[in-house]
Amino acid sequence: MQLDLKPTQKPIRAYYDSLAEFRKHGVSKETSVRAAFADLLKHCARQFKGPEGKWTLIEEYSYPLASGTRGAIDGAILTDLSIPIGYWEAKDLGDDLDKEVKKKFKIGYPKTNIIFQTPERAILYQNAEKPIGEYDLREPAQLIKCLLDFFAGAEEDVQWEEAVEDFKTRIKDFGNDLEALIETERKENKRFAEALTSFATLCRQSINPNLSDKAVEEMLIQHLLTRRIFASVFAQGEFLQRNPIGQEIEKVVHQLTSRNFNPAEFFSSIEHYYARIESRAMQIQNWEEKQQFLNTIYEKFFQGFSVKVADTHGIVYTPQPIVDFMVRSVQHILKTEFNRTLASEGVHILDPFVGTGNFIMRIIREIGATQKSALPRKYKSELHCNEVMLLPYYIASMNIEHEYYQQTKQHEPFDGICLVDTFELAEPEQTTLFTTENTERVERQKRSPIFVIIGNPPYNANQQNENDNNKNRKYPVVDKRVAESFGKKSS
Repeated sequence: MQLDLKPTQKPIRAYYDSLAEFRKHGVSKETSVRAAFADLLKHCARQFKGPEGKWTLIEEYSYPLASGTRGAIDGAILTDLSIPIGYWEAKDLGDDLDKEVKKKFKIGYPKTNIIFQTPERAILYQNAEKPIGEYDLREPAQLIKCLLDFFAGAEEDVQWEEAVEDFKTRIKDFGNDLEALIETERKENKRFAEALTSFATLCRQSINPNLSDKAVEEMLIQHLLTRRIFASVFAQGEFLQRNPIGQEIEKVVHQLTSRNFNPAEFFSSIEHYYARIESRAMQIQNWEEKQQFLNTIYEKFFQGFSVKVADTHGIVYTPQPIVDFMVRSVQHILKTEFNRTLASEGVHILDPFVGTGNFIMRIIREIGATQKSALPRKYKSELHCNEVMLLPYYIASMNIEHEYYQQTKQHEPFDGICLVDTFELAEPEQTTLFTTENTERVERQKRSPIFVIIGNPPYNANQQNENDNNKNRKYPVVDKRVAESFGKKSS
């Protein structure tokens, strides 16, 4: 959409009136005069409404810098999914704006759709080393052009959200088509049938002994529908080759494609969805925003692909400020009550329901900021996490490995993550948990003296409607222990 802005409109007049008032009172500092431009950005943002809701200006937006610390950008335009699509950095008239731009870029400020602005001048960058425009803000026409260019760039960025929404509506049909293909190949392709049976056996040993064939096929379908995003968008093509679970699934995929299934041809009709999602991901400069982007795609995928899976597994992610608060709180309690820290030797930490890895990543960041020398030891042997669903397991593995690289500049696989149902670990022993490597990880975790448990557990207690036929699993050992402890003291 086009912004509705004219020199005679109230928001434009109010901007110049505010600046005149500041001048009259001799006020020129950035912290005071920036309010006028902030009001203008808020007015413009309210005119836009994407598929998920309105856009919002968040002032003092926290942003990870190249040094590993965080800075506060004066403002960011966020979609309703909390994805930033434009940034704003204000300066006062006494600043050399060109020098300030160089200084901010040097410490790691984004170059994706960012305005640097004083009351009289603005420079706009959009995915380029050179500005796409410089504007004399003393002229109303130039002020309006600056805002139009900025929000046009934001609107172009947000087109991926529309692609994700469309993808969500189409994904179920593609899942059904893949399901039909799998059924055909199971009957007519002996090598594929054997590979799928072997994979199903591993899944039942690792995740749930009652896992149905349909649930196993859904895991394969999830992998097929999202592997391109991992391979090309996040430059992690080698990840699926070296990850023990990815290796097993790729064996099944190899047999599926051995006869007459051509993935490129099959997915050609949704090529434009992948391309638009990829295009947006390529523009994201820091991993934290990329992680938010991944979480969004993941949630939308399951809302479209399998509502029942999203329901029973409680697929909702903890907001980052809550994760930050919880990690800092644990750090505080360890210090005050136990005279230890998250970095202390022997403090084994477990996130039993890791999702896409936010808590472990934040812990790595905390240790990196307080005692970086402890990170290799913690990463190698004292950080543990579990995930029962395939896609978040992939995402968490990549996110955690990348966070460790950010802190240490060393690429190291993370061996502390297991594809396993944490509740199932209390039940009678299984012989193999997916692969030998995954089994060894689980056994190592069970032998570890866990000192801290942190995370956001799946909080779906039960189905609301019996007709849904979507009951949660029963865990006899865990259920018995709960009944004998909490249950006895509860009404």
